[in-house]
Amino acid sequence: MKRYILTGTPGAGKTTILRRLEHDGYTVVEEAATDVIALHQARGEPAPWTKPSFLDAITDLQRRRQEQAASRSDTVQIYDRSPVCTYALATYLGHPVTSGLARELERVRAGHIYEKKVLFVQNLGFVTPTDARLITFEESLRFEQVHRDAYTSLGYECVFIAPGPLPDRVAAVKRQLEAAP
Repeated sequence: MKRYILTGTPGAGKTTILRRLEHDGYTVVEEAATDVIALHQARGEPAPWTKPSFLDAITDLQRRRQEQAASRSDTVQIYDRSPVCTYALATYLGHPVTSGLARELERVRAGHIYEKKVLFVQNLGFVTPTDARLITFEESLRFEQVHRDAYTSLGYECVFIAPGPLPDRVAAVKRQLEAAP
């Protein structure tokens, strides 16, 4: 089974690309951070990302989703973010890497869980804020660089999916998936 990570800065269009891929029959494993944020906000915590425990909540949910998906017989799975993204988020927010996140990064590395080729969706030139995405475009550019640095520092190759019309971006992702040995 090949597990590919599709990632990028908030507001880059990643989710829209994933929905189209899912519609086209690809297995997509959902990201965790947005769900963790929504849960905490529903409990009355408006900014859960300000607490380092937020990273462990994301890490735990990511691991559970990855382990559940591992039992499927798909030949290709596309993951909406990964623990490396959580590591990038910790760096961006100035939080220490928790022991739980460090263990998960080691599990992912030792188990060769994800393909080394990461599909990195580049920003669209703007960001539309949501309740879970309170980031300016300028901040998103800084986070995009932190994100790229996190992946490359851990031995991944970022394959960039350029801005453009949705069909072009989806086709670019599919070309990368089909080009795999």
